[in-house]
Amino acid sequence: MWRYAIPLVILAVLGVFFVRGLDLNPGYIPSPLIGKPAPEFSLPSLTDPAATVSTEDLKGKVSLLNVWATWCIECRHEHGFLVELANKGMPIYGLNWNDDRDAALAWLATLGNPYVASAYDSEGTAAVDWGVYAAPETFLIGRDGT
Repeated sequence: MWRYAIPLVILAVLGVFFVRGLDLNPGYIPSPLIGKPAPEFSLPSLTDPAATVSTEDLKGKVSLLNVWATWCIECRHEHGFLVELANKGMPIYGLNWNDDRDAALAWLATLGNPYVASAYDSEGTAAVDWGVYAAPETFLIGRDGT
């Protein structure tokens, strides 16, 4: 008798997990940064390596930090929207991630530059601090730096 009950119990447990899984959104990944101070960074500017772009540039106003790269197909898809937002007055800062500087500059010259400034994160260290695992990612930063 038990040899028939055990497979039925296992099947019922698997069924519960399956039904629960249908209610989940596989694309939703909660950010651990919500409500917390923006991670500190100070990187060379993409357009002027002698200048720096840092977290200090983001403070005191509502702004976006957009992580992008020329090798990112979805970054190209969203770029037009970012240009529109910038034209409407939204300050957008870029974080060019693991990219070639010349390719990134050519991208901005061709598609338009929506960024107030874009940091060049050639090693990907700042992106790791921000919890970036894929591009594009965009963060909304409040006036208080969170």
